[in-house]
Amino acid sequence: MLRTILPLVTILFLAACGADNIYASDEAVARAAFVNPEPASITLVTAINNRSGEGGHTAVIVNGSQQVLWDPAGTWYHRSAPERHDLHYGFTNTLREFFYDYHARETFHLVVQEVPVTRAVADQAIRAFAAQGAAPKSFCSNYTSKALRTVPGFENMPVSFFPKTTMNAFAQLPGVKTRKIYDDDSDNNKSKLAAGN
Repeated sequence: MLRTILPLVTILFLAACGADNIYASDEAVARAAFVNPEPASITLVTAINNRSGEGGHTAVIVNGSQQVLWDPAGTWYHRSAPERHDLHYGFTNTLREFFYDYHARETFHLVVQEVPVTRAVADQAIRAFAAQGAAPKSFCSNYTSKALRTVPGFENMPVSFFPKTTMNAFAQLPGVKTRKIYDDDSDNNKSKLAAGN
């Protein structure tokens, strides 16, 4: 009986942990590219559960030669922001506000931490996230922290599965600016994706 159950459990585990295989074309990525004239930066976005205080999700916005969203194992999407393995291109400032609004709701608030960097460092971060590949479910903080460690100035970031650990380490970086975003929208926010797309 155990011999029958173990392979089945392994298959279910692997299926649950499978990363997405979304990979937009070169044409779609080039067409969508958005250049934000604001100074280059790397911004960590952490969703915090309002009831437990625990971290629920980790994402990163990078403003370099173009602005992108790294949303590992995330559920946000927009038709004008083509995705390649959790990296969304064409991430305009309007989409940034949409992303914040989608995540901040009655059960979660956001901690947004922005660090100024050079354009070269921002572009290296974009390459690091692109190379990291799509994250399996529950690996958002792990994949983010692993990629950040390869970027100059972020080498001491601990690799962690816990969004709050990554957030607390990010808070120690020089020049970080932090703000929190609260919203009382319903926890059932799937309709926002449909409305925004």
